[in-house]
Amino acid sequence: MATLFALRARAASRNVSCRLFSSSVRLANEIPKPPKPIDDSTSALDYKRSHKVRPPPLPAMDLPRPISAEEAVTNILYNTPPPSLQPFKKHILNCLVQNEPGVLSRVSGILAGRGFNIDSLVVCRTEIRDLSRMCIVLSGQDGVVEQARRQLEDLVPVWAVLDYTETRTISRELLLVKVSILGPEYLEDQLAGGPSHDPRVAHEGPSKMDRETTLAQHFEHSGEEGALVMTPSQALRSKHQHLQSISTLAGQFGAKIVDVSENSVIVEMTAKTSRVEAFLQLVKPFGILEAARTGLMAMPRTPINTPGDEEDSVMDVGGAVDASLLPPG
Repeated sequence: MATLFALRARAASRNVSCRLFSSSVRLANEIPKPPKPIDDSTSALDYKRSHKVRPPPLPAMDLPRPISAEEAVTNILYNTPPPSLQPFKKHILNCLVQNEPGVLSRVSGILAGRGFNIDSLVVCRTEIRDLSRMCIVLSGQDGVVEQARRQLEDLVPVWAVLDYTETRTISRELLLVKVSILGPEYLEDQLAGGPSHDPRVAHEGPSKMDRETTLAQHFEHSGEEGALVMTPSQALRSKHQHLQSISTLAGQFGAKIVDVSENSVIVEMTAKTSRVEAFLQLVKPFGILEAARTGLMAMPRTPINTPGDEEDSVMDVGGAVDASLLPPG
């Protein structure tokens, strides 16, 4: 009898546990779950297989001039192919890659193996969790760059590689530059002053401020020697003049001053590469202590079709207008 009661109690507990397990499974299934992350890069490979399009032929390379028999023999002996006459130009490659470790080293390794010197490289995550974007700027011939682009696109973690060289794009880069407001004659002392960029005198003796104060006290009796060194008031006035000039230049270029210290300022600027280089050339006479640039980032423009463009296209398709169909006069 006791054995029968024990078997019934065990069966009842098993039914309760099964009901609890089924209810927990049902609740777990009803709670919405976020999409699973892509842990590997084979998804990019499957995408390229399903969307595979026959690529166009490579750009035609300019043939070199006819070579003589002596040049041909030299070429055969030393295995030196004739150089291409195609010009070098800047190319902008936009790579969409899987967000995983090691992709950057593989991309840069392929470009380095082909002898490319990367001018700038910007890598960042996108609004998609598993996707990153690379913007690579390099110089080379059209045919060689196209071969490198296709080789990059064949990598497993790479989804697509786009060439924005002939595309109308918006390109920007960020610049942070620290400029001295003391003047170019104090630049060497500021560079020797460490991270604070305080001007320090390398030789022994009294400091520059002490010497200027002494000369200011005896300015009337110093003659030509006192005329060559600024007084503290003149140095302060010169600081404010330099700061005003740098602020005016920054306003003309759409930049802004983000930090002001006793002896230097930091200017932030976002613009095209040509404007960044022009701004650096203009502030160089003041004395550049540090400069940092992010590299080029590009995004293609969205085309806008206006009614005038549509009429022009219709006229081009229709050809010449029949004079008999025009109104009189």
